[in-house]
Amino acid sequence: MSTVPSELPAAVSDAEGAAASSRQPWLTPRVRGLLLAIAFPLALVVLWHYLVVISGTRLVPTPYQVGVMMWDFIFGGVHDDAFSATIGTHLLASMQRVYGGFALAIVIGVPLGLLIGKVPLMRQMLDPTLSLLRPIPVTAWLPLSMIFFGLGPRSAVFLVFLGAFYPILLNTIFGVRSVDVRLFEAAAMLGCDGSRMFRQIVLPAAMPSIFNGLRLAHGFAWILIVVGEMTGVPTGLGSVIMDGRTLSRTDLVITGMIVIGVAGFITDRMILALNNRVLRWSPQHHG
Repeated sequence: MSTVPSELPAAVSDAEGAAASSRQPWLTPRVRGLLLAIAFPLALVVLWHYLVVISGTRLVPTPYQVGVMMWDFIFGGVHDDAFSATIGTHLLASMQRVYGGFALAIVIGVPLGLLIGKVPLMRQMLDPTLSLLRPIPVTAWLPLSMIFFGLGPRSAVFLVFLGAFYPILLNTIFGVRSVDVRLFEAAAMLGCDGSRMFRQIVLPAAMPSIFNGLRLAHGFAWILIVVGEMTGVPTGLGSVIMDGRTLSRTDLVITGMIVIGVAGFITDRMILALNNRVLRWSPQHHG
């Protein structure tokens, strides 16, 4: 009676493993996600080009014309006008105003949100007034900001602060009020009370919601820089967009929009990376 060699099962297993690996997709989820993220804006650019060509409009530039304007805005040498090679000046000015107002909103919004969320007396005293002020559009504050702070960058910082303040405040309040009561009970059983309870229980549990508020506020800060730079400042990406509108330079307007979008995207990724680092313990921390 013949016997099966002992090496045969191992050989069959190796062959099955090789066949299974050959059937695996060559695109990893990360690479596939990156390709999809690139493909969609490229498709929009192609659609934009053909819509302009087909319509024959002269009011909207083609992607190539915007690319030429972007090159001149960064390096100069094409139009040789007041906007050539000035991206550094305008981007730095806008970033100072955006992050000045954003930082001020964090410094005021997070502590105030923690107090309102944790102390019922503060909530009863401040919540009605804040709920009354919150629906007022930031643009409605533009004339008052110019009266209070005059023409210049301080008005822009104030308007950015207003736009970023409420998302931070509301998300912080929500995070504090959403803390599970059982966490307080467990901490109290372990002898944690007073300020230790706040530092070790309330603040960590509210951090995911606080970071959500920071990301929302950061987006509003970049949105509102255009409004903020309508207050008579000579530099800034919002000022570039307003000048482009006045001069009927649509390519300049779109260039300013693209630079704002890229700058906002990069800094949003930085906030998200900080979020993922600080909240490694949270199962919901990956954005």
